Amino acid sequence: MSKYQVVGIGNAVSDVISHADDTFLDHMGIEKGIMQLVERDRAGVLYAAMQDRTETPGGSVANTLAGLGTLGVKTAFIGRVADDAIGRRYAEVTQSEGTDFPNPPVTDAALPTSRSMIFVSPDGERSMNTYLGISQDVSPADVDPDVAGDCDVLFLEGYLFDKDPGKEAFFKAADLARAAGARAGISLSDPFCVDRHRADFRALISGPMDYVICNEDELKSLYQTDDLDTVLAAASEECGLVVCTRSGDGVAIQAGGERTDVPVVSVVPVDSTGAGDQFAAGFLYGLTTGHDMETCGRMGCIAAGEVISHIGPRPEADLYALFRKAGLV
Repeated sequence: MSKYQVVGIGNAVSDVISHADDTFLDHMGIEKGIMQLVERDRAGVLYAAMQDRTETPGGSVANTLAGLGTLGVKTAFIGRVADDAIGRRYAEVTQSEGTDFPNPPVTDAALPTSRSMIFVSPDGERSMNTYLGISQDVSPADVDPDVAGDCDVLFLEGYLFDKDPGKEAFFKAADLARAAGARAGISLSDPFCVDRHRADFRALISGPMDYVICNEDELKSLYQTDDLDTVLAAASEECGLVVCTRSGDGVAIQAGGERTDVPVVSVVPVDSTGAGDQFAAGFLYGLTTGHDMETCGRMGCIAAGEVISHIGPRPEADLYALFRKAGLV
């Protein structure tokens, strides 16, 4: 039996949340309702201006692992934080919530812990200002063979493909995982990320990847065609399993020559943050517990539906109870 059911590698970004009215946003030059990247100095100014801030571990794959943790799945997260107050808290809270965080905060780090300063307006709008910091510097040295090589499923975050050491870390982790009999897969993360690294993504997917989770825009960008049937067939031929979310059109899953379409769960959306992350959590839960593709897809849709029904990127309801109610477990 493996030590971990799912091991993830991704950006360790602390979500720092504060309330702010429109006057404050205008005064600070914050564009309302969008996510924008900020530099280190700007991050310091915004962080200092937050009056009632709360800090929670975040990042796409980290959110997926948190969702899996609520379902009782044994997980570990490989990421980088600095030995500063935010980084130490990130590691401590991640560990205390049930996901192992094997890499200690980096002492004498050149960059501080990554953080996203999120200002919530009275109308519920979230204005996110993200400083990437140390999290983007994951390298092969961060990949412990006793972690990546002792799991059932490996899940990689495409955002880390922006730097060569991150790419090398992915190949190392995938090789370790597959040598141990695990499945390795990746989330494509963002169409712009795919545009920047198309050749490298294709090499990874056609090489050590067993599955890919993506949305329709990302998949079409990867293969540079607008025909969904074509890209599903191409991706599944290269890596075996492709899971493509299609917003309101549901999910298309292609495993070899067999396609399965799963409808979305009808809910009133409150905040779409984390929808893809929790879809991945539901789907991977189904995969690790031996369910068929339709059930895996339905679990993913239920988890995504739960998270968009409230503010925040992590589940608040009991996902297992929702699966049971739907007759899936």
